[in-house]
Amino acid sequence: MAIWNPWRGCHRISDGCRYCFIHEGDKKRKQDTRIIEKTLQFGAPIQQTKQGYKMKSNQQVFVCFSSDFLIEEADVWRQDCWKMIKERSDLNFFFLTKRIQRFEKVIPPDWGDGYNNVSIGVSVENQQMADERLTYFQTLPIKHKTIACQPLLGPISLSDYLTDIQLVVAGGEYHKNARLLNYDWILSLRKECMSHQVAFEFRQCGTHFIKEGKEYQLTYQQLFSQAKKAGINWYP
Repeated sequence: MAIWNPWRGCHRISDGCRYCFIHEGDKKRKQDTRIIEKTLQFGAPIQQTKQGYKMKSNQQVFVCFSSDFLIEEADVWRQDCWKMIKERSDLNFFFLTKRIQRFEKVIPPDWGDGYNNVSIGVSVENQQMADERLTYFQTLPIKHKTIACQPLLGPISLSDYLTDIQLVVAGGEYHKNARLLNYDWILSLRKECMSHQVAFEFRQCGTHFIKEGKEYQLTYQQLFSQAKKAGINWYP
């Protein structure tokens, strides 16, 4: 696994962004998240040593987890990223976005029905965002599609949007003022995924978590350990 952040910085566009880890991390580092700028890592996938590419083959590369790959301010740089992604067909690139409606405006000219080595996930936090983003997402020519219900802020039904989806991930919000996550919402999503033969992963609990009517307050480490302990990940 590798992480490639060609640029950093972002701005909030919906309710799920309120306690975004990008903004919270920048706050601790005393960086201005509103400034979108290229990083020193911009050309990482094609950097080479005498032995070949620094980024070794046959691994998954998580892209732009310090921003949004489809953010408007990065339009001037993105085509160079697509070229690097195409050159490194031996790597599998994955990015999440809340800006999927911009996708057709910013894909490379040779995208066709999608690059085999690109997986794209759309983040949705409530039913409104699911309906808005996924209605469009399901029409797009993308080889590998993921839905990320994280942070999950309320019950969501994905039944209308699971065609051609390979994976759904779900999880809660981490912050002292985080919105509640109800375990019933997670189980409902899992049930829908199982009925549509779509893989499901419960990635993390929320800081404020309700299960069987009882409310818990969890530490950062417990978010992941308790989700894993639930043992509800499912694969067709």
